[in-house]
Amino acid sequence: MKFSHLITFLLAIGSLIAVFLYAVPQAQESEAIEGPSFSLPLEESPVDRSNSNGLNSYSNILKRATPAVVSVHTAKIVRIVRSQRLDPQQEFLRRFFGLPSPNPRPDEIEERLLPQGIGSGVTMTADGYIITNNHVVADQSGNAADEILVQLNDGRELPAIIVGRDPKTDIAVLKVEASDLPTVRIANSENIEVGDVVFAIGNPLGVGLTVTQGIISATRRAIGIYGDQGYESFIQTDASINPGNSGGALVDAEGRLIGINSTIISKSGGSIGIGFAIPSDLAVTIMGHLVDNGEVHRGNVGLSCSDLTPDMAEAFGLSSTEGALVEAVEPGLPADQAGIQHGDVIVAMDGKAIKATNDIRLRIGQLLPGTVVEIEYIRDGELKTTEMTILSPKNVGEFSEGGEIVEGIYIIPITNAVKATYGLPENIRGVAITRIDEGSGFENYLREGMVILEINGRAVNNMQDARARLSSGVNKLYIYDRGRTGFLAIRLP
Repeated sequence: MKFSHLITFLLAIGSLIAVFLYAVPQAQESEAIEGPSFSLPLEESPVDRSNSNGLNSYSNILKRATPAVVSVHTAKIVRIVRSQRLDPQQEFLRRFFGLPSPNPRPDEIEERLLPQGIGSGVTMTADGYIITNNHVVADQSGNAADEILVQLNDGRELPAIIVGRDPKTDIAVLKVEASDLPTVRIANSENIEVGDVVFAIGNPLGVGLTVTQGIISATRRAIGIYGDQGYESFIQTDASINPGNSGGALVDAEGRLIGINSTIISKSGGSIGIGFAIPSDLAVTIMGHLVDNGEVHRGNVGLSCSDLTPDMAEAFGLSSTEGALVEAVEPGLPADQAGIQHGDVIVAMDGKAIKATNDIRLRIGQLLPGTVVEIEYIRDGELKTTEMTILSPKNVGEFSEGGEIVEGIYIIPITNAVKATYGLPENIRGVAITRIDEGSGFENYLREGMVILEINGRAVNNMQDARARLSSGVNKLYIYDRGRTGFLAIRLP
């Protein structure tokens, strides 16, 4: 190596060593640098929850409501048959060798209690009456669960019995044996407004007590989820409601119950901000019926109504589409006796506005037979008032050529009033069952509201047809029930 090259090489090595020695102390200095001098103060005090208007926290308000919300667990008895017969291989060998057939042992039937579902409920009385949804305590066929267990907010688990169920409003009432249970204050849902702050309380997806917040998005919603026979006047909310919330509480900003969470609209199965609750005034009324009678006795007045369209309102000289237009009045029934005529527009009942046909159906459906109501209606541009008495469907036959076809079974011909009472399709023909006496032997497979279309292959339209087509022995009935048609067989002496 030339001397000049050696000098160049040594200079390069020296430069690298110098750089290294310079870098090390710089790195050491960077590790010693403290945090940024810029900073912001953090307040250590918790949120002020004493604010009476709840702008900062609703904690104190919800502490009054959440203890009354419970979880409802249901189970169904499933019967499993265990066959004691030989398996196919053993049976082949037995036959191949010509062995005698063994005496078969009877099949063993094993019963298992399988979990069916989970929902929520609200304790309404200190002695254990709990309100929930009918679909929480019923299976897809509409049959009640075999076992119901209520888990209280304090962790206790109590067996519950069903006091009564009403599928037409999706309300059920349970009873547990307990005392001094926490209850919820109840507000009149008639006073709520769109935009009010609300909270949904329940047990979504079984995760435990959960509270979500939203507002009232709409009132008096009817979405057709209960079919033609249902009674709907939902509170719509964007508070998150998910499976398991059903039967739980919808409370206002003061922690008062204004609705029972019932259903959602969703393509995914989870909340997308379109939830519905049964208003408290309807829920409490139905609960009263169920506690007193175990069922709801709905009235009839002989009215058939429709909603007003803008063109129809103009044709009748009305300034709005609010009200129920009377399409037909059944002769002899309460509406007819009160002087109501087709073409009248009913605008109020007992001082409460009737904005659509569903309103009048809901109001009548909540009143006990024998109740006298005041009706306000418009006829030829003039506001008139009359009184009308609610009639029991069991007594409609007295006015409609109905009665007892065989001992314990009462029917009436299909009229517009009957269709309105039982939510029947417009084009149906036949006779409707209005009453099945307990102990008649028919109550297990016939029920009020069923329509008999045919008896022994022949159509029936009135009492005379029905009696003429029935005979001693087995009779074949073709019936309509809750949107379905099918055959039933009844045996007569």
